[in-house]
Amino acid sequence: MSHREIIHTLTAWIDEHIDQPMNIDIVAKKSGYSKWYLQRMFRTVMRQTLGDYIRQRRLVLAAEALRTTKKPIFDIAMDFGYVSQQTFSRVFRREYDRTPTDYRHHA
Repeated sequence: MSHREIIHTLTAWIDEHIDQPMNIDIVAKKSGYSKWYLQRMFRTVMRQTLGDYIRQRRLVLAAEALRTTKKPIFDIAMDFGYVSQQTFSRVFRREYDRTPTDYRHHA
């Protein structure tokens, strides 16, 4: 299996489990590679770090939930692994230049 195929399989697994607690150690254990080797391989194939990929996927999916559901922002934050609505709002604003509430009303 090539590095690209390994990373493709792993990103599919990450996407399926994005609502669960996840960090580099968990993903490395799932992959069967050391976290150091996995991070190098991931960065080579994806052109971003594994941690950045996980954070970005969570934000993209949270933004989609804001647009397509009427779920409370707190629930969306919890669904995607944020420890508080404040943390979610801070990270979301940094990425999208607006609050989750503003994004929901103007998306």
